Amino acid sequence: MFDGESRPWGHFDVILSEEFYKVKRLVVAPGQRTSMQRHSKRAEHWTVVNGSGHAWSYDPGGDTVGKEIGMSDAIAITTGSWHRVGNDSEDEDLVIIEVQLGFCEEGDIERREDDYGRLDK
Repeated sequence: MFDGESRPWGHFDVILSEEFYKVKRLVVAPGQRTSMQRHSKRAEHWTVVNGSGHAWSYDPGGDTVGKEIGMSDAIAITTGSWHRVGNDSEDEDLVIIEVQLGFCEEGDIERREDDYGRLDK
């Protein structure tokens, strides 16, 4: 049962929230993806627990790097790194357990690309 926060790409549930870390369950709906974003005050660690898709980041030279991801894959996202995740499936949710470390508030998001018109002005 979903009781978290809806997003255009799916939803997330907060599993645990402490002062300097937070654990979330991200559910990316089939055919959807998050914005290309970065955080100035937190790092994230993702572990795929269901489904498959792609994770993208910008390398230091500014090129976009994409990686196929699936069950049990882990991705470390350093503070300040641009990143996004997408679900390539037509019928299966992509589920990720996300551990945030640092300042763990939704306001610490800067978007570079977004499929849903949520770019920062």
